[in-house]
Amino acid sequence: MSVVLDAYDRRILALLQEDAGLSTAEIAERVGLSQSPCWRRIQRLKEEGVIRRQVTLLERKKVGLNAQVFAQIKLNAHGRSNLTEFAAAMEEFPEVLECHVLMGSMDFMLRIVTRDIEAYERFFFEKLSLLPGIQEVNSIVALSEIKSTTSLPLG
Repeated sequence: MSVVLDAYDRRILALLQEDAGLSTAEIAERVGLSQSPCWRRIQRLKEEGVIRRQVTLLERKKVGLNAQVFAQIKLNAHGRSNLTEFAAAMEEFPEVLECHVLMGSMDFMLRIVTRDIEAYERFFFEKLSLLPGIQEVNSIVALSEIKSTTSLPLG
């Protein structure tokens, strides 16, 4: 269920998506509100679940995570009957940054980061491929990143 957002909410969210470290006073000044109403809006957006959490984004290559792999997973019939087990297993793998259920010929899409391709190979053979119900894994290595953002297009 979507939440009704007015122009102030959208401007506040746009600023927070770019820099969650801004103070309420800075946000209020930039959107044209006083500090108290701005703070109340931010709190409401948090309470309504529009703002899920505020985090620090790291540059993965600067912390030694040089390989980014997208893995498409197809489960066998038995595996598809236990989608929740597969999803729970993905929660336990820190290498898996994203896990999406797909509609089509594949069941899941994973975004995986590791130090290098050898580390991905170990992850694949020692963890991922050992999960029950996996029929097929198609690994796609990303050579370079053209665009990466966490900002949603709020319009």
